[in-house]
Amino acid sequence: MVIVDTTVWVDYFRGVLNPETSWLDQQIPLQRLGLTTLILCEVLQGIRDGNTFNSISRELLTFQVFDADTSEMAIAAAQNYRDLRSRGYTVRRTIDCLIATFCLKSDHELLHRDRDFEAFERLLGLRVVHA
Repeated sequence: MVIVDTTVWVDYFRGVLNPETSWLDQQIPLQRLGLTTLILCEVLQGIRDGNTFNSISRELLTFQVFDADTSEMAIAAAQNYRDLRSRGYTVRRTIDCLIATFCLKSDHELLHRDRDFEAFERLLGLRVVHA
């Protein structure tokens, strides 16, 4: 399963062409793709138009949506944050820690366009799709 991060979904729905959105567009019918409830929230909260909100909500809900908001996940994400910080890498956003930790614990790959995930890949073994 490939979890698609907010950074890719936002570009995809805006029609931005980059390696990640091209990969996503090509792989939608071929891959098992998913997202977390946090990613779903992040994508939807940036939409201003009600019709667009409803349309994108419906489209995203056709993929598997994982609830990564558990106390176990929060503790594991905090541990990963502390581990990376002790190695000299400070992740800027808590949500990124939760998403990366979910992927690590569930053995899912991540498709993203966010430098905060690079330390998770390099130091903690996060599996990343390189489009």
